[in-house]
Amino acid sequence: MSLRRARTPEEYAEWVKQAMFEVGDLKDCLLYEIEDLQRFPAYIEPLEDSIKQVYDAMVAGTYQFGREDLVFMDVLRRYEDQIPFHTLLKQINETHRKGLDVPEEG
Repeated sequence: MSLRRARTPEEYAEWVKQAMFEVGDLKDCLLYEIEDLQRFPAYIEPLEDSIKQVYDAMVAGTYQFGREDLVFMDVLRRYEDQIPFHTLLKQINETHRKGLDVPEEG
């Protein structure tokens, strides 16, 4: 399956903002559902922190595309079935690694 990449910097930034919202929403839902916080999934904090790193770099103007996977991909690979927005994270990573999907002139 080929993942769609963002076509513009604005679309890419919007995806990262959406991922920030989604991880916060997932965390809130889990907090609401789980009375015993010792059962809180261990992957939430690293996932949230690594998405926030990308977001903060974008806000600061220091973000750079690269060939390596983003940090959150390690968490995603291990807990993908528990992360409802895993496709969005894969699309963000795909865009990070391969750049924006800009149509070729020809």
